[in-house]
Amino acid sequence: MAFLTLALGLTGGASSRAAESAVATTERDQAWLVSDSDTVQPGLPIRVGLHLALKPTWHTYWRNPGDAGEAPTLAVTLSGAVGGHGDVIAWPAPERLPDGPLMSYGYTGDVLLPVTVTPVAGSSDAQDVTVKAHAEWLVCAAVCVPEQGDFQLTLHSGAPAPSAQAPLFERAAAARPLPSPFTSSITPSGLLQISGKGLSREAVSEAWFVPGTPGVIDQVADQKLTFNDEGLSLSLKPLDGFKAGSPLEGVLLLRDKAGQQSALDMTAQPAKGAVASSPASGGRLAAASWGELAVLAFLGGAILNLMPCVFPVLAMKALAVVRLGGEAARVRSALAYTAGVLVTFALLGGATLAVRGAGASAGWGFQFQSPAFVAIICWLLFGVGLGMLGVFEMPAIGAGQGAISRAHGGLADFLTGLLAVLVATPCTAPFMGAAVAGALAAPPLAAIGVFLCMGLGLASPYLLLAIVPGFGRLIPKPGAWMDIFRQLLAFPIFATCVWLAWVLARQGGGDAVLLLGVGLLLLGFSGWLVINGRALAMRGASGARWVRGLAAIAAVAPLTLLLALPAPASAPTASVSAEQSAFSDARLAALRAQGRPVFIDMTAAWCITCLVNERVTLSSTKVQDAFAKNNVAYIKGDWTNRDEAITAFLRAHGRDGVPLYVYFPPHAEGRVLPQILTPDLVIGAMKG
Repeated sequence: MAFLTLALGLTGGASSRAAESAVATTERDQAWLVSDSDTVQPGLPIRVGLHLALKPTWHTYWRNPGDAGEAPTLAVTLSGAVGGHGDVIAWPAPERLPDGPLMSYGYTGDVLLPVTVTPVAGSSDAQDVTVKAHAEWLVCAAVCVPEQGDFQLTLHSGAPAPSAQAPLFERAAAARPLPSPFTSSITPSGLLQISGKGLSREAVSEAWFVPGTPGVIDQVADQKLTFNDEGLSLSLKPLDGFKAGSPLEGVLLLRDKAGQQSALDMTAQPAKGAVASSPASGGRLAAASWGELAVLAFLGGAILNLMPCVFPVLAMKALAVVRLGGEAARVRSALAYTAGVLVTFALLGGATLAVRGAGASAGWGFQFQSPAFVAIICWLLFGVGLGMLGVFEMPAIGAGQGAISRAHGGLADFLTGLLAVLVATPCTAPFMGAAVAGALAAPPLAAIGVFLCMGLGLASPYLLLAIVPGFGRLIPKPGAWMDIFRQLLAFPIFATCVWLAWVLARQGGGDAVLLLGVGLLLLGFSGWLVINGRALAMRGASGARWVRGLAAIAAVAPLTLLLALPAPASAPTASVSAEQSAFSDARLAALRAQGRPVFIDMTAAWCITCLVNERVTLSSTKVQDAFAKNNVAYIKGDWTNRDEAITAFLRAHGRDGVPLYVYFPPHAEGRVLPQILTPDLVIGAMKG
């Protein structure tokens, strides 16, 4: 839709007919002011309205214009024998006005926008009452034109006398939404449940919820209609303006089998008892103090060292600590590493807060939803692996030799800390769920403080090794074994690259993996050039510098491939078997309405903790047999790419990242399980 920035000033003077102003006419519409009474009397309200007659293809807007448009305004004042003013429009029910990828709400044809004015005593010597109104409205077709007008009509002071325009107001009143006779509730994930008699599949053919304010739900997304024993439900797609736990106001449009539409004014109350979180499960600590969040963050960061996603960098750091003989050197190394961890945690936390503040969804590990980020980390780790095999002399891996390593030791440790945080984000350790959720709900400075505490937890083992003498004695003495150990550690790093390639395949398909492979080929070519350049330099050959320059170009060339990476799908398709189904609010509501127990698994391909839980626990024969025995419905939500419904579900259950496991017993509140699962823990949850 194109927009034409043109404002028209329309003036409607007094008409020869009472209770009606002169008509202002354009090629798009006609507008005039009308009243439902020819007379006014102090204390007796009258209705005054803007009457718009829109020509074919043109429309104007409702109080929530939708994805585009602007709501009309009307300000009315009385002067003369009585005074008074009014500006609250009694809105008729809107029409849905889809336009490509946008959805608007408004009116076509003729529409009356009335306000109620209660006259008060004015000048005692005046017999006539002047009604003045200023109106602004937007009309749209292929273009949009802002219009405004000043209107005036004259009424007599006297006993009530309905005007010839009074039937217009009666029709406008009949077009207003009626108060809803039904009870309604809204879940934090956007499932609108409407309960009451007469909401059966036989009576209702179509339903649509129009929110009272914009920015609350995706207004063009399909609102899936499902029926249950209590009535019906609509699956809404929340946006960042949606406030979980707060009422949702709007208009419900219902159409019956005969095609007749009715509009109901309703306010859905927050659904009760969605989830009961326990401290052990890491639910959102709404009332938690900053100190409690700091402790949880520190514990979560410390346990993060045991997570499989941190192992490659943990191995590199262990090798770096081994090669340092003196206590002072170990302390400097640990402090530099800690500085790298803390700076990266602060930057990552700040970026997460900034993205959320800009209106987008972001949580722990959100950067792994970007194919470009996954590719960069894969290339970086591949280069690190080549360096550990001796292809590159890379002080940043903490295993370099000679002058370069000694000169850049502090920088190497700092960069190792940075890399540790970046590759740690796919994992969520126990206690981290509550800490991250609490941080993202806290003021910015407090949130950054929580992230720094998490960083201190991650760095704490190395600080203890360096500072506490007893721990320092656990470090083995350097020796010839270090070269073999360093080369051996390259292979778990290459294994991580294989995993990242699989993640990228889930996000961007075969084309993305092809580009990733080209980047790895360029890095391998760069390594070959480095080896040959080193040999040329040892022989004193003049071409060594050119070879090394070409190697540097080949090493950074993969970054140009990022421009060709495909964007991730907005709603990935989860792999489902006969025993499980993909997550949706409607599916969850339908299963719970049937009285079936439900197990929710929120996961992502880049979350190693999730994959370990699935392979070790959820896919085990013991757990699968328990699911079958108890008729448990297994629902899996794939957050590998962005999915607003899953994001809303995570936030509603006190999490800003995966994994999240929730078990819903029949006709009971859901229970959040810990982030590290065992078969006995899952089976115990089913037993209550």
